[in-house]
Amino acid sequence: MKQNVFKGKNHKKFMNKFISILFGLILLVVGVFVWGNNWAGFGDAALAFLQGGIVWLVLLIGLMLVILGISDLKD
Repeated sequence: MKQNVFKGKNHKKFMNKFISILFGLILLVVGVFVWGNNWAGFGDAALAFLQGGIVWLVLLIGLMLVILGISDLKD
């Protein structure tokens, strides 16, 4: 009989999910804490970066919609 070589590794995938969720929550809490306290001006820098990112997001969405519209005109 052949043994399933992956059978014993299922618990590691399960634990990796919890570790990644825990690490993500820690990063979110630290980010909100730093932004909320405006420690060393990081809050202002993050807000300026976010405002610039919103402009780029709007431009890219508009470009994507134009490309999709041109693609639909060809059909």
